[in-house]
Amino acid sequence: MKNFIINNAYARNSGNAIIGKSLFWKSCLILLVLMINACDDFVEVDLPNSQLTADAVFEEKATANAAMTDIYSKIRDAGLLTGSTAGLSFLLGNYTDELDFYGDAQNGTTAFFNNSLIASNIEVKALWDSSYNQIYAANAVIEGVQASSSLSASDKNQLKGEALFTRALLHFYLTNLFGAVPYITTTNYELNRRAEKVPQNTIYSNVKTDLEQAIQLLPENYISADRVRPNKYAAHALLARVDLYAGLWDEASNAASAVLNNSGMYMDETDLDKIFLKESTTTIWQLAPGFSGGNTLESVTFNFTSGPPALSGLTTDFMSAFSPNDLRKTHWTKAVTDGTTTWYHPYKYKYSDTDSSKEYSIVFRLGEMYLIRAEARANSGDLTGAKEDLNKIRNTAGLLDTDAISQTEILDAILQERQLELFTEFGHRFFDLKRFGKIQSVLSKKAGWDAHDILFPIPEVEISLNPNLLPQNSGY
Repeated sequence: MKNFIINNAYARNSGNAIIGKSLFWKSCLILLVLMINACDDFVEVDLPNSQLTADAVFEEKATANAAMTDIYSKIRDAGLLTGSTAGLSFLLGNYTDELDFYGDAQNGTTAFFNNSLIASNIEVKALWDSSYNQIYAANAVIEGVQASSSLSASDKNQLKGEALFTRALLHFYLTNLFGAVPYITTTNYELNRRAEKVPQNTIYSNVKTDLEQAIQLLPENYISADRVRPNKYAAHALLARVDLYAGLWDEASNAASAVLNNSGMYMDETDLDKIFLKESTTTIWQLAPGFSGGNTLESVTFNFTSGPPALSGLTTDFMSAFSPNDLRKTHWTKAVTDGTTTWYHPYKYKYSDTDSSKEYSIVFRLGEMYLIRAEARANSGDLTGAKEDLNKIRNTAGLLDTDAISQTEILDAILQERQLELFTEFGHRFFDLKRFGKIQSVLSKKAGWDAHDILFPIPEVEISLNPNLLPQNSGY
């Protein structure tokens, strides 16, 4: 059911997930009927009394919500933000210095671990395809709610705000993986199949525009108790990250503060074992499991009970980066030994089979907001404020206040805390090393690392379908 639109779309048009409107709406008719009776935790609605027609997809609140929440299901199950081995948490963990790969040499992860990606790599193409397919679906929601004659203004605002947030999020990741990419804002096939790449600064500008509009449209309160439908503070959180990456220090600090200052909704948690539970007060936005009682794909991907690992384990260098008293080592990693050798795996997500869901996949949380504001403050010269935020993270981890004094020392300390706080969470380490200008010095110790590996190759089949995607990224 989940892949209905994708499969029909790619039968005619691969790559940018750009499909004609008529094909999309015909697919929607069957897809939405199936979705409404599905057991996915993202949406539980009753089948509308009237027969579903193409014009009615965004005329009924239930089916309009189903169209939006199905995008989150697809994000959870495939593409950039999935917690499976196909997502960035796992792939970029192996691509950088977080994970060692122990799996079969024929496994697609080997190319990431060895930093030997080529333009025909099928895993890279899958990331590209799924991202633009999800962006297309978000654009279809935007166009659908705008054309609706019966949805209430508040429902239109909620759905359009969520779709804008989703479109911004996916483009943000795409540009940080591939550099210049198309920014797709329509479902018009003729326009999209010839879409040209735009530089990263233009991508950031477009992302900011989408997020600023989303902030105006989204409500302050969550419309679902489990925080799986983004509110305006989720948009603020992404905006803080975008501004940080763009070097807009004051803007990044202000956006992070918009979240951190809302102490009635978001509260610090000192128990590290509670931060990744689905009820955590530090969660800003998360993805629900695919079925009632399910937990995260991350727990399946990263956890193992015997050694050597079937896939990946945390590197020795990463484990050595923890201070002896760092509670994150004892609570967020786990040792597995065969009596001779000891391996470690991420243990942020601890549950697999349970009677009821205990963990959801957290995409934005308070810990990152403190680190964003610390970095922004340090770069803008507010060293005292930067250390306050940095120490918040350190103290929660059981560590004393930082002894960093100069701006350079504080920024180095922030980078280290980001490494230990955000490991195996959607590729933060890869993006951080690039932003700090340290990726060559840190990853050059990997045998396959080359300077051009800071960007992924644009899938060669996409270039053959759309020459406007030229030039290919350097080195490929």
